[in-house]
Amino acid sequence: MKVKELLKLLNQDGWEEKVQKGSHLQLMGRDKPGKVTVPVHKGDIPKGTLHAILKQAGLK
Repeated sequence: MKVKELLKLLNQDGWEEKVQKGSHLQLMGRDKPGKVTVPVHKGDIPKGTLHAILKQAGLK
């Protein structure tokens, strides 16, 4: 999955982009606790990283 596709999925679930430090973007939930950090690199997100991000966001 590409970063753009993941960000679209997270935005649809209620996560908003808040801060970007270097190549990492942090999203905060509108009505969800905590934050999710997404690496913004070229190509696909590695499977383990993608699984961890989805778990943090409560989508897995």
